[in-house]
Amino acid sequence: MSTSKTQYVGAIDQGTTSTRFILFDRQGRTVASHQLEHRQIFPQAGWVEHDPQEIWERTVRVIREALKTAGANPRQIAAIGITNQRETTVAWNRKTGQPFGNAIVWQDTRTDEIVAKLASQGAEQGGIDRFREKTGLPLATYFSGPKLSWLLAEEPAVRKAAESGEAAFGTIDSWLIWNLTGGAGGGRLVTDPSNASRTLLMNLESLQWDDAMLGVLEIPPAMLPAIVPSVPGEPYGYTRKDGPFAAEIPVAGVLGDQQAALFGQACFLPGTSKNTYGTGCFLLLNTGEKIIHSQHGLITTVGYQQADHAPVYALEGSIAITGALVQWLRDNLGLIQSSEQIEILAREVEDSGGVYFVPAFSGLFAPYWRSDARGVIAGLSRYATKEHLARAALEATAFQTFEIFEAMERDAGISIPSLKVDGGMVVNEILMQFQADLLDVPVIRPKINETTALGAAFAAGLSVGFWESHEQLQALWEEDRRWNPQMEQQERQRRIHFWKKAVSRSLDWLESEGSPA
Repeated sequence: MSTSKTQYVGAIDQGTTSTRFILFDRQGRTVASHQLEHRQIFPQAGWVEHDPQEIWERTVRVIREALKTAGANPRQIAAIGITNQRETTVAWNRKTGQPFGNAIVWQDTRTDEIVAKLASQGAEQGGIDRFREKTGLPLATYFSGPKLSWLLAEEPAVRKAAESGEAAFGTIDSWLIWNLTGGAGGGRLVTDPSNASRTLLMNLESLQWDDAMLGVLEIPPAMLPAIVPSVPGEPYGYTRKDGPFAAEIPVAGVLGDQQAALFGQACFLPGTSKNTYGTGCFLLLNTGEKIIHSQHGLITTVGYQQADHAPVYALEGSIAITGALVQWLRDNLGLIQSSEQIEILAREVEDSGGVYFVPAFSGLFAPYWRSDARGVIAGLSRYATKEHLARAALEATAFQTFEIFEAMERDAGISIPSLKVDGGMVVNEILMQFQADLLDVPVIRPKINETTALGAAFAAGLSVGFWESHEQLQALWEEDRRWNPQMEQQERQRRIHFWKKAVSRSLDWLESEGSPA
């Protein structure tokens, strides 16, 4: 498709709690957008699921509604990019297109026994780090490979279909691309290195599925998607005419959500970094073509790969619970009626009143990787109020980010000069100022906050020539707001000391459990 007469690039942003479709123009501005939530399914403690069919139906609806809002002809769209919640695992039947049950979400911890067993078996090879050199990842319930291994072991229908070649595995990007490009009628089964590098199944250097890892997790290779560049140069396929676009449009870019935000923030040079504040929090540092194996609890991941170019790698720190903590205060405790009220409450007090909130609801991810950690509220006294709890909840996000930032500087051997930020929580002025204070560097918010979707659009637009270069994309990025550090160093160190003390309580929780007298 020629891009000379096209006006837009579309981005499907499929996240943990909702799906959006956004149309961007050549200046990277939002033309139209529509968003729908999907259900969070909790069959039992520690299990988190999504309905893949519901996600696909929501995707169809948001596309149609955004096109209607824009009054856009699908033929005005140069290409479609996709960004997605990573690690969430789907298995489906290639012939019927029907999923084998619900998707297992990245937050799900049902694979803890598989992970513990693999770590124990490889104690002499590094325990949870036994595969880090090969995959860039520690053994953790977070990643897709153990989730797929669990499905194959626990669901006989999945194992049988996998061995006969009828089963397909994918993260959400693969599920969407397959449906967009034909589904059971001939859909493309592909993923990109940014998503594949989150499975524990891909070799970081070759960017191919690793036979040894497939053997360890007992996964038939025939069910896996092909690994193709994030910015492919030529489309993975075209949307089908009987699909949501009612036209053939190139599907030409895919990035896992956090790598998409890195791309959308124009962090194309080594040493540039971004942090996305959403359900969880994810800080990425571009390390260029260099693979840095973390010594401080971070993940080594693929940032993106452009066709005919070497892959760009990144260090990442993943935090499970940030925005989800605000939702918990709203939905579980009724402390607030809406998420926006958290800042209103927090503004009523000057600080957290000595209260520290460690939201280890799914254990602690980077830099600890402790699935046995539990949530803790420390420093309570009769002085503490709901306003102090609200402030402590916001500050928990900044403290967790500080620990990632600190580990990242150590691993990379550099001082990171500033941090670009995006995501739903960056409208919170208290949080952003406290973040700058803890990091002791400027925190910078862009004018276009939809950086995850924008990154997917950038990838697809580059592939089809809608945009020509990284330099052109860099010129589209504009600063909206900057927070500079204001806290005295002594106070900063005092706060950090008590935060680490609270974390130690979280880590010791199960270890210190004793039988009742």
